[in-house]
Amino acid sequence: MAVSPCLSVNDQKKHWWLSNRKVVDKYIKDARSLIATHEQSEIVSALNLLDAALAISPRFEVALELKARSLLYLRRFKDVADLLQDYIPSLKMSGDDSGSVSSDNSSQHLSRERIKLLPSNNSSSDSPGRDPSFKCFSISELKKKVMAGLWKNCEKEGQWRYLVLGQACCHLGLMEDAMVLLQTGKRLASAAFRRESVCRSDDSFSFPNSITTLDISGTTAPPSMPPRNPTFFSESENISQLLSHIKLLIRRRTAAIAALDAGLFSEAIRHFSKIVDGRRPAPQSFLAECYMQRAFAYKAAGRIAESISDCNKTLALDPTCIQALDTRASLLETIRCLPDCLHDLEHLKLLYNTILRDRKLPGPAWKRHYVRYREIPGKLCALTTKIQQLKQRVASGETGNVDYYALIGLGRGCSRSELDRAHLLLCLRHKPDKATNFIERCEFADERDLDSIKDRAKMSALLLYRLLQKGYSSVMSTIMEEEAAEKQRKKATAALQAAQAAAIQVQQTQHSNPKPEHETSPVSSCNNNSKNTTTNSNTNVFQGVFCRDLTVVGNLLSQVGFNRPLTVKYEALSC
Repeated sequence: MAVSPCLSVNDQKKHWWLSNRKVVDKYIKDARSLIATHEQSEIVSALNLLDAALAISPRFEVALELKARSLLYLRRFKDVADLLQDYIPSLKMSGDDSGSVSSDNSSQHLSRERIKLLPSNNSSSDSPGRDPSFKCFSISELKKKVMAGLWKNCEKEGQWRYLVLGQACCHLGLMEDAMVLLQTGKRLASAAFRRESVCRSDDSFSFPNSITTLDISGTTAPPSMPPRNPTFFSESENISQLLSHIKLLIRRRTAAIAALDAGLFSEAIRHFSKIVDGRRPAPQSFLAECYMQRAFAYKAAGRIAESISDCNKTLALDPTCIQALDTRASLLETIRCLPDCLHDLEHLKLLYNTILRDRKLPGPAWKRHYVRYREIPGKLCALTTKIQQLKQRVASGETGNVDYYALIGLGRGCSRSELDRAHLLLCLRHKPDKATNFIERCEFADERDLDSIKDRAKMSALLLYRLLQKGYSSVMSTIMEEEAAEKQRKKATAALQAAQAAAIQVQQTQHSNPKPEHETSPVSSCNNNSKNTTTNSNTNVFQGVFCRDLTVVGNLLSQVGFNRPLTVKYEALSC
């Protein structure tokens, strides 16, 4: 009997669908067996099978879940975020544009949704106390509620998206998104478990995984007991611990930013240091953001070397960070280190040109940026003008006038001990051998970037260390010159004081002639006058002269200058 062509075509379509479904099921079964081995090579092979299954059936839920969990196990968090980026809250709710689309349209759209459609003067008599006008509600809010309701009504389809994507967002540094997703997934999982428990009788209740299947007497459980979920409680505990860690990091960062906005820079530095120096590693992008914020606090506090060091760490973790490049360039311009400042500005200009060429900000769509695409052309024009001005300053010879005092954090006129202490502290903090220590407290989204991060950190730390050594030598030479000049000044002052004291002493010696003392004995008076005369002439004329006649003695005394009469007692003398 002949077969109609219509039936043959339907049979072919049915056979094609059944064959594809069988192939997909075979891929899924093989992938499950490979994933159960928990070996990375086997899981990579399972990913290839899952990709083949998704190529045949792109919306197959089981294949999507297995692929997402396999990528999460292999720590390929970026691939998980790219696979499920439509479910990231900040990406859906943010009005900022990742490409060339402006964010004003979304804000205007939300404002138009809340306007009144009809005037309020059409009042009805049955409801006098209520505004009868129609109001438009937000379609995006309705869409979120409907989607949440759909996922809540389904059995297991939505839970894995929230939990898997929340863990991936946490490792990528999207802490707020991770907290929202994990809380939602945990709530949905708990609700599903409660519904499953309520539907069962007391005899067939699903006990926790910690309770064994054997009863007290050692007999096995009855076969009528439904299968338990062995991974629910362990996964729930891991999610709870991860949520507590996320909340701790968010609280510390919020406190640090609040202190920074309030002008309490030391408090902000303390809070950020708790995050970056914590015992538990933090995600790479989250640490880069914290280093950038702490650089702002150091800059506001006047600690330029520490601020430059944090900018270096930020750029080592994220080379496309616009804020870090701009901040480091401004710090180098502050201390008048113009060649390095020009280097950073040229790098920033190249980054701006790349953004305008690609018509999107650097990185994936879910990456957080603090600049909008529409601001890039204006920033590029201002940056070009600034580069031209700095080049003119370099051509005029301002390259050697570096303010090393501001770099080290000292004032002009500091002592040698203060310089040695400040230099020792800076060397201990920014030694190139310790430049990669912060990597130990960092959790990387991709381990393949580790070598490049270490190279960038070492190079930038070496440049900062050389700048500090050069600053120490310059300031030390200035202090030594000041000390030598001070010694010469003190020596000249001492010589001048000695000369003045000698002159004063000479004057006092010349003007202080002592008066002769008048005694009762004329012979002693004569002897004193003769002594003064012999002292002034430095010769003793009458030493050892013996005369017989006192008249001769009187004549001799009158020749010396004693013209006043002397009372002479004439007595007989014997020689």
